[in-house]
Amino acid sequence: MVTAGAYVADVTPLEKRAAGFGIIGAAFGIGFIAGPTLGGLAANFGLRAPFWLAAGLCFANAVYGLFVLPESLPSEKRTEKIAWLRANPLGSLKLLRSHHELFGLAAVNLIAYVAHQSFGVYVFYTIYRYNWSTQTNAYSLALVGVVSVLVSMVLVKRAVARFGERTTLMLGLGCATVGFVLWAIAPNSAVFFLGIVFVSLWGLMSPASQALMSSRVRPDEQGELQGAINALRGLATLVGPILFSWVFAAFIVPGRQLPGAPWLLAASLLLVSLAVALPVTRQGAKTAQA
Repeated sequence: MVTAGAYVADVTPLEKRAAGFGIIGAAFGIGFIAGPTLGGLAANFGLRAPFWLAAGLCFANAVYGLFVLPESLPSEKRTEKIAWLRANPLGSLKLLRSHHELFGLAAVNLIAYVAHQSFGVYVFYTIYRYNWSTQTNAYSLALVGVVSVLVSMVLVKRAVARFGERTTLMLGLGCATVGFVLWAIAPNSAVFFLGIVFVSLWGLMSPASQALMSSRVRPDEQGELQGAINALRGLATLVGPILFSWVFAAFIVPGRQLPGAPWLLAASLLLVSLAVALPVTRQGAKTAQA
């Protein structure tokens, strides 16, 4: 995924880069829908069949990349030497400190990635609050995938063209905040499903943010930037699951019934992310105009 993001940055003009990152998000969403279906069908041929299928898909992808996909970065734009001290997750984070606006956008993404880890309590919450079955949870997550694909394939390009990357980023964060609040207070499944639509609009944020960040580094640093962004996701994964599972457990005990607490925490984090993004991206817009 890191290399795919760098590839998009290499071959896409700056003004179309957000839409390019949106296509990657759409591909991920399609996989989120098709993967479990294919795995379930393959399981009819044996317990190991889904893993053989996954291995075959990965191998086909590798063959395609090796023999069909052209190189994206011309030799004149490549770095002559690999800086091994930076060729690791922690080392790549140094790039994010090289520019004030880049560091600010990194903070925006890190906070949002932590909020995204709230999905770890999704099934526990729906079972506890609405007594959903496994099938209902599967349908709801499929809806998340479908809406995410539509957002990435259709809305990202149009939103960036209409409002610009900065406003699109804000829209994504704002819609997700509304969605999490709806999840927290939803009295029934219908309202919760409405919240799914708002949370899925969060997909507007990531392509716009990546486009803004990629415009602030050199062509030979695009891969390192994508690695640094992925390192932020990894840091969020270290913190988020523990944090949100603890909050959920703490607020379903007798006398302290607030099962929607994880979603309220996620909404609060996104508000913080939005508060950081406003001044950082405003300064970036002024710099771009200058």
